[in-house]
Amino acid sequence: MRVATKHGSVGRMKPVSGTFMKGILMTAFTQKLTAAIPAMLLCASLSGVTNMSYADTTNPNAPVSLVEKWDKTFAESTKVDHRKVTFPNRYGITLVGDLYIPKDRGDRKLAAIAVSGPFGAVKEQSSGLYAQTLAEQGFVTLAFDPSYTGESGGYPRNVASPDINTEDFSAAVDFLGLQKEVDRNRIGLLGICGWGGMALNDAAMDTRVKAVASSVMYDMSRAMGHGVGDGKDRYTTADRRAVLQYLNMQRWKDAENGAFAPGGHDIYVDEKGNVTASDRILPETLPTNPNPVLKEFFDYYRMPRGFHARSVNSTGAWNATMPLSFMNMPLLSYANEVTIPTLIVTGEKAHSRYFAEDAFNAIGSKEKELVIVPGANHVDLYDNVAGKIPFAKFEQFFKANLR
Repeated sequence: MRVATKHGSVGRMKPVSGTFMKGILMTAFTQKLTAAIPAMLLCASLSGVTNMSYADTTNPNAPVSLVEKWDKTFAESTKVDHRKVTFPNRYGITLVGDLYIPKDRGDRKLAAIAVSGPFGAVKEQSSGLYAQTLAEQGFVTLAFDPSYTGESGGYPRNVASPDINTEDFSAAVDFLGLQKEVDRNRIGLLGICGWGGMALNDAAMDTRVKAVASSVMYDMSRAMGHGVGDGKDRYTTADRRAVLQYLNMQRWKDAENGAFAPGGHDIYVDEKGNVTASDRILPETLPTNPNPVLKEFFDYYRMPRGFHARSVNSTGAWNATMPLSFMNMPLLSYANEVTIPTLIVTGEKAHSRYFAEDAFNAIGSKEKELVIVPGANHVDLYDNVAGKIPFAKFEQFFKANLR
């Protein structure tokens, strides 16, 4: 997302010695992280998350919660069986997902689709809606929370990583391929918003994936590393260096405090090179005459339409230094090696449209299609309030290519 609210600027920082970094710092971090885990779990309980069980409150890679009641932003389908599931990724983090299976499946093995996104959302929002709808169309689907977010494990919380989040998709493939209802030779991926880029990135690596689709995709490494502009990258080379300086000065602050400060993932640089960044992703209230893109996101994440207490976008912020790895480790470096059938869907009026168009051009597959939804903005394809999500197109694509 390309929004920011409360701002602060870069200031001078006190130097920190190597001895401090190697000794006291690590001790302080260890003590504070260990102490923070039970408090974090308690906060989840006090914030309205109920009917949960904890696998292991002393293990930072264990699920944060396993809520069994229906707490989605969309209605439960009568055509689909649903169950909460857990599965590990290659880094030992336990992910939590919702598995959707058609009720009229019979005894045959079905094609399966792993779904995630948007960036900063949870499985109770867009990805769950997509997954449940595709299950109604005859697929086994899995919507899951990425590492460090939602109900999934991983500490510190509210962190994203181009490597680990790509691995999350492969871990979802692992899980789906072990289900008795699934034909493991017919597994696809669907990523929404920032997870569109993750899905394409995984498809370049994971040869088990037979088809991949994205909806209003972002390339998050490009978004954070070069800024989201009006149909093009926003940062100059000097801007990029200023952002890196800002983030690394924030690392000193975090090191000195023994804690991670919150922050947004879109950082602004003015014409004089001054850096400003948000301390939360979306404002608590919508300002007068807001930026249209801000209003799009606010109307979904902060309003009853799409609000969810476990969503980073709905309630808070990422760790402020989270963009560093995305700025240094580009996604889609091997887009030309995506040779499987690929469907890229975006909106005619989506501010993110250029990400989709550029990714489409970079994809190496000879079986690829770019679909521009008439009149749709970015968030129109998060839910179906505007009736613009082309579910029939996704159904057609996956049925044709997961045979």
